[in-house]
Amino acid sequence: MTTGNTFGLRHLTPVLVVDEIEPCLRFWTEKLGFTAENAVPGDDGRLVFASAKSGDVEVMYQTRASVLAERPDAADEFVGHSTVLFITVDDLGRIETAVAGAPVVKPRHDTFYGSTELYVKEPGGNVVGFAQFTKS
Repeated sequence: MTTGNTFGLRHLTPVLVVDEIEPCLRFWTEKLGFTAENAVPGDDGRLVFASAKSGDVEVMYQTRASVLAERPDAADEFVGHSTVLFITVDDLGRIETAVAGAPVVKPRHDTFYGSTELYVKEPGGNVVGFAQFTKS
């Protein structure tokens, strides 16, 4: 097993490709208290790129249309793929209350590796898992 970061990697922020950014951004800002950042509107005024951030946790969104406008040959790369975000939290109960109404993919459950988890779908269709680990 390799320890440390031999490549100088510093931070990972997922960029999720979705049809519409606004409802996704509201999921993070209105339900979970994130701050919207880097909002880039397209010619029609609707967002083509944006990010939401809370502390060291950040998620970015780009519209599928803007990706395809930049690279029409990449259509197959951005259709039919799914993403699951996994976020550790201090209080799963607070998260569960905050995301009430979001489609539940996997209800609250305990795992064999010591966490209690809940998976929901955000408006862009991506799955977000929240995990609270038992303090040892």
